[in-house]
Amino acid sequence: MPADLAEKTDRYERLLAEALDAASTAPPEGTPLAGVAADYEEMARSYLADGRHFRESGDPVNALAAFSYGHAWLDAGARLGVFSVPDEGDLFTV
Repeated sequence: MPADLAEKTDRYERLLAEALDAASTAPPEGTPLAGVAADYEEMARSYLADGRHFRESGDPVNALAAFSYGHAWLDAGARLGVFSVPDEGDLFTV
């Protein structure tokens, strides 16, 4: 059975928004890695905004892609160690 695009888009938007709320910068402020964390967070927030724009414009495929890319930035940052993230749940793959 094919995936339900609307359900999947809803789920990935929610996943990205919750992951943004759950992640916090791990390196001390003013360090190069804190700058990396800020850049990764900015990319994730930008993709969340882009996804919402695509969705409002009637483009669910690009909305889903944007939500997925945004989450990938956060997940990569968590694996790199620039974000502290919760161990439990399914927000991150670390």
